[in-house]
Amino acid sequence: MKTIIAPSVLAADFANLQRDVEMINDSQADWFHIDIMDGAFVPNISFGIPVTEAINRHAKKPLDVHLMINNPDQYLEAFKNAGAEMISVHIEACTHLHRTIQKIKELGCWAGVAVNPHTSITLLEDIIEDLDYVCLMSVNPGFGGQKFIEKTYDKIRALKKMIDEKGSKARIQIDGGVDEGNAAKLIEAGASILVAGSYVFKNENPKLAIEKIKI
Repeated sequence: MKTIIAPSVLAADFANLQRDVEMINDSQADWFHIDIMDGAFVPNISFGIPVTEAINRHAKKPLDVHLMINNPDQYLEAFKNAGAEMISVHIEACTHLHRTIQKIKELGCWAGVAVNPHTSITLLEDIIEDLDYVCLMSVNPGFGGQKFIEKTYDKIRALKKMIDEKGSKARIQIDGGVDEGNAAKLIEAGASILVAGSYVFKNENPKLAIEKIKI
Protein backbone atom coordinates (compact mmCIF):
# COMPACT_ATOMS: atom_id res chain seq x y z
CA MET A 1 0.00 0.00 0.00
CA LYS A 2 1.43 3.35 -1.05
CA THR A 3 2.39 5.66 1.80
CA ILE A 4 0.69 9.06 1.71
CA ILE A 5 2.65 12.03 3.05
CA ALA A 6 0.56 14.94 4.29
CA PRO A 7 2.60 17.94 5.49
CA SER A 8 0.78 19.88 8.21
CA VAL A 9 0.33 23.50 7.19
CA LEU A 10 0.10 24.43 10.87
CA ALA A 11 3.92 24.45 10.87
CA ALA A 12 4.24 26.57 7.71
CA ASP A 13 5.33 30.22 7.64
CA PHE A 14 2.00 32.06 7.68
CA ALA A 15 3.69 35.22 6.38
CA ASN A 16 4.80 33.23 3.32
CA LEU A 17 1.97 30.74 3.05
CA GLN A 18 1.72 30.78 -0.74
CA ARG A 19 5.44 30.06 -0.99
CA ASP A 20 5.15 27.08 1.35
CA VAL A 21 2.06 25.76 -0.46
CA GLU A 22 3.92 25.92 -3.77
CA MET A 23 6.86 24.11 -2.18
CA ILE A 24 4.53 21.24 -1.22
CA ASN A 25 3.09 21.28 -4.75
CA ASP A 26 6.58 20.70 -6.11
CA SER A 27 7.51 18.02 -3.56
CA GLN A 28 6.79 14.29 -3.28
CA ALA A 29 4.05 14.99 -0.71
CA ASP A 30 0.54 13.76 -1.55
CA TRP A 31 -1.87 15.85 0.54
CA PHE A 32 -2.04 19.08 2.51
CA HIS A 33 -3.02 18.47 6.14
CA ILE A 34 -5.05 21.39 7.48
CA ASP A 35 -5.46 21.56 11.27
CA ILE A 36 -8.52 23.56 12.32
CA MET A 37 -8.47 24.51 16.03
CA ASP A 38 -11.14 26.43 17.92
CA GLY A 39 -9.49 27.22 21.26
CA ALA A 40 -12.17 25.16 23.01
CA PHE A 41 -11.77 21.52 22.00
CA VAL A 42 -8.01 22.12 21.97
CA PRO A 43 -6.11 24.87 23.83
CA ASN A 44 -5.08 26.74 20.70
CA ILE A 45 -6.59 28.62 17.77
CA SER A 46 -5.14 28.03 14.31
CA PHE A 47 -7.15 29.24 11.30
CA GLY A 48 -10.51 28.63 9.70
CA ILE A 49 -12.46 28.70 6.47
CA PRO A 50 -10.89 31.80 4.79
CA VAL A 51 -7.33 30.48 5.17
CA THR A 52 -8.41 27.03 3.98
CA GLU A 53 -9.92 28.68 0.89
CA ALA A 54 -6.68 30.61 0.33
CA ILE A 55 -4.60 27.43 0.55
CA ASN A 56 -6.96 25.69 -1.84
CA ARG A 57 -6.54 28.44 -4.45
CA HIS A 58 -2.85 27.59 -4.75
CA ALA A 59 -2.80 23.89 -3.81
CA LYS A 60 -2.40 21.32 -6.56
CA LYS A 61 -2.88 18.41 -4.18
CA PRO A 62 -5.89 17.35 -2.05
CA LEU A 63 -6.73 19.09 1.21
CA ASP A 64 -7.09 16.84 4.27
CA VAL A 65 -8.99 18.93 6.82
CA HIS A 66 -8.62 17.83 10.45
CA LEU A 67 -11.35 19.41 12.58
CA MET A 68 -10.06 19.77 16.15
CA ILE A 69 -13.24 21.59 17.12
CA ASN A 70 -16.44 21.22 19.07
CA ASN A 71 -19.67 20.82 17.09
CA PRO A 72 -17.93 19.91 13.83
CA ASP A 73 -21.22 19.03 12.10
CA GLN A 74 -22.18 22.66 11.62
CA TYR A 75 -18.98 23.34 9.63
CA LEU A 76 -18.70 20.25 7.42
CA GLU A 77 -20.34 21.77 4.35
CA ALA A 78 -18.39 25.02 4.71
CA PHE A 79 -15.06 23.20 4.72
CA LYS A 80 -16.13 21.04 1.80
CA ASN A 81 -16.92 24.26 -0.10
CA ALA A 82 -13.55 25.68 0.98
CA GLY A 83 -11.78 22.81 -0.78
CA ALA A 84 -11.65 19.85 1.60
CA GLU A 85 -11.48 16.44 -0.05
CA MET A 86 -10.89 14.58 3.22
CA ILE A 87 -12.44 15.57 6.53
CA SER A 88 -11.68 14.01 9.91
CA VAL A 89 -13.56 14.73 13.12
CA HIS A 90 -12.62 13.82 16.67
CA ILE A 91 -14.48 10.95 18.27
CA GLU A 92 -14.32 12.92 21.54
CA ALA A 93 -16.22 15.85 19.96
CA CYS A 94 -19.04 13.91 18.26
CA THR A 95 -22.15 12.86 20.17
CA HIS A 96 -23.64 11.17 17.10
CA LEU A 97 -20.52 9.98 15.30
CA HIS A 98 -22.26 7.75 12.76
CA ARG A 99 -24.46 10.63 11.62
CA THR A 100 -21.43 12.90 11.27
CA ILE A 101 -19.53 10.33 9.19
CA GLN A 102 -22.51 9.81 6.90
CA LYS A 103 -22.79 13.57 6.39
CA ILE A 104 -19.12 13.80 5.38
CA LYS A 105 -19.65 11.00 2.86
CA GLU A 106 -22.79 12.64 1.50
CA LEU A 107 -20.65 15.71 0.79
CA GLY A 108 -18.39 13.53 -1.36
CA CYS A 109 -15.38 13.61 0.96
CA TRP A 110 -13.29 10.88 2.50
CA ALA A 111 -14.53 10.43 6.06
CA GLY A 112 -12.09 10.05 8.94
CA VAL A 113 -12.16 9.86 12.71
CA ALA A 114 -9.37 11.29 14.84
CA VAL A 115 -8.52 9.71 18.20
CA ASN A 116 -6.67 11.43 21.03
CA PRO A 117 -3.78 9.62 22.78
CA HIS A 118 -5.85 8.78 25.87
CA THR A 119 -8.85 7.45 23.91
CA SER A 120 -9.20 3.70 23.37
CA ILE A 121 -9.54 2.51 19.80
CA THR A 122 -12.11 -0.04 21.00
CA LEU A 123 -14.63 2.82 20.63
CA LEU A 124 -14.19 2.49 16.87
CA GLU A 125 -15.38 -1.11 16.65
CA ASP A 126 -18.94 -0.21 15.61
CA ILE A 127 -17.94 2.36 12.99
CA ILE A 128 -14.61 1.19 11.55
CA GLU A 129 -16.30 -0.34 8.50
CA ASP A 130 -17.76 3.07 7.58
CA LEU A 131 -14.46 4.95 7.73
CA ASP A 132 -11.98 5.81 5.00
CA TYR A 133 -9.25 6.53 7.52
CA VAL A 134 -8.47 6.86 11.22
CA CYS A 135 -6.20 9.65 12.43
CA LEU A 136 -4.30 8.44 15.49
CA MET A 137 -2.94 11.39 17.43
CA SER A 138 0.61 10.56 18.46
CA VAL A 139 0.86 13.80 20.47
CA ASN A 140 -1.73 15.65 22.52
CA PRO A 141 -3.59 17.84 20.03
CA GLY A 142 -3.34 21.60 19.99
CA PHE A 143 0.29 22.47 19.31
CA GLY A 144 2.96 21.50 16.79
CA GLY A 145 6.48 20.38 17.59
CA GLN A 146 5.59 17.96 20.40
CA LYS A 147 7.43 14.76 21.23
CA PHE A 148 6.07 11.53 19.73
CA ILE A 149 4.23 9.25 22.18
CA GLU A 150 5.85 5.81 21.97
CA LYS A 151 2.67 3.96 23.00
CA THR A 152 1.34 4.85 19.54
CA TYR A 153 3.03 1.81 17.97
CA ASP A 154 0.91 -0.57 20.06
CA LYS A 155 -2.20 1.41 19.17
CA ILE A 156 -1.43 1.17 15.45
CA ARG A 157 -1.00 -2.60 15.63
CA ALA A 158 -4.25 -3.04 17.57
CA LEU A 159 -6.13 -0.81 15.13
CA LYS A 160 -4.69 -2.64 12.13
CA LYS A 161 -5.86 -5.93 13.65
CA MET A 162 -9.36 -4.51 14.12
CA ILE A 163 -9.46 -3.21 10.54
CA ASP A 164 -8.41 -6.60 9.16
CA GLU A 165 -10.86 -8.54 11.33
CA LYS A 166 -13.77 -6.26 10.41
CA GLY A 167 -12.92 -6.26 6.71
CA SER A 168 -12.65 -2.47 6.74
CA LYS A 169 -10.80 -0.54 4.05
CA ALA A 170 -9.83 2.23 6.48
CA ARG A 171 -6.27 3.51 6.34
CA ILE A 172 -4.31 4.54 9.41
CA GLN A 173 -3.03 8.10 9.63
CA ILE A 174 -0.48 9.22 12.20
CA ASP A 175 -0.44 12.85 13.32
CA GLY A 176 2.25 14.23 15.61
CA GLY A 177 6.00 13.92 15.99
CA VAL A 178 6.54 12.10 12.69
CA ASP A 179 10.07 12.30 11.30
CA GLU A 180 12.71 10.25 9.50
CA GLY A 181 13.57 8.51 12.75
CA ASN A 182 10.19 6.83 13.19
CA ALA A 183 8.52 6.84 9.75
CA ALA A 184 9.65 3.35 8.75
CA LYS A 185 8.60 1.87 12.07
CA LEU A 186 5.17 3.52 11.84
CA ILE A 187 4.61 2.06 8.38
CA GLU A 188 5.83 -1.35 9.51
CA ALA A 189 3.29 -1.24 12.37
CA GLY A 190 0.45 -0.60 9.91
CA ALA A 191 0.21 3.14 9.21
CA SER A 192 -0.04 4.34 5.61
CA ILE A 193 -0.69 8.10 5.96
CA LEU A 194 1.95 10.21 7.71
CA VAL A 195 1.30 13.78 8.81
CA ALA A 196 4.50 15.76 9.37
CA GLY A 197 4.62 19.42 10.36
CA SER A 198 7.68 20.79 12.10
CA TYR A 199 9.88 18.06 10.63
CA VAL A 200 9.06 19.33 7.13
CA PHE A 201 8.63 23.07 7.46
CA LYS A 202 11.42 23.69 9.98
CA ASN A 203 13.89 21.64 7.93
CA GLU A 204 16.62 23.39 5.93
CA ASN A 205 15.57 21.28 2.95
CA PRO A 206 11.82 20.55 3.27
CA LYS A 207 11.58 18.65 -0.03
CA LEU A 208 14.40 16.31 0.99
CA ALA A 209 12.79 15.83 4.38
CA ILE A 210 9.60 14.68 2.63
CA GLU A 211 11.60 12.30 0.41
CA LYS A 212 13.13 10.68 3.50
CA ILE A 213 9.75 9.64 4.89
CA LYS A 214 8.21 8.75 1.53
CA ILE A 215 8.69 5.03 2.07
